[in-house]
Amino acid sequence: MQNPLYPIFLKVHTLDLLIVGAGQVGHEKLSFILKSSPDANITMVAPWVSDEVKNLLIDNPGNKVKIVNREFEAEDVAGKDMVIAATDISELNRRVHKISKAFGVLVNVADTPALCDFYLGSIVTRGNLKVAISTNGQSPTFAKRFRQVLEEILPENTDGLLSNLKVLRDRLKGNFTYKVQKLNELTSSLVEKNEVESVERA
Repeated sequence: MQNPLYPIFLKVHTLDLLIVGAGQVGHEKLSFILKSSPDANITMVAPWVSDEVKNLLIDNPGNKVKIVNREFEAEDVAGKDMVIAATDISELNRRVHKISKAFGVLVNVADTPALCDFYLGSIVTRGNLKVAISTNGQSPTFAKRFRQVLEEILPENTDGLLSNLKVLRDRLKGNFTYKVQKLNELTSSLVEKNEVESVERA
């Protein structure tokens, strides 16, 4: 079956995110988001906060993470754009899911694909280039390993290439179809180079 998910890239600094839980699972979700979007607006609600979460916040000065040190309440979901249920208590996670749906808010329940409106896929970042990987919740381990492969083969200096392509695009005259055609011609050598390298490695 083909993966039916539609990938989007969110400007999370313009959204309000809620993470319920600040233990091991909460730390995993928080670190994943901050690694990709260090300026994300996040509220974490939990009766206790793990040392891992505290250290993560110390290591990311200037973050926009607010800690609410108490049990989760239904009103915490009000006004939020997305919710992540990240506790190790199944009943609580399901309650967070139910309340989030009642508020009409997108929700992700850790380790429960059936209760997720979205997944936090593996991400590779090289300057302005960002690649997201999803296995439709089937194997996060594979997504992680594939991310590592991409991190090894993608060069660090992609920003120069992207900037030059933007300048070329801005200078091109003509309609959308013409611009796409010219940019395809200009970038075709990138694919050809990779194909040659693949044959040489085989």
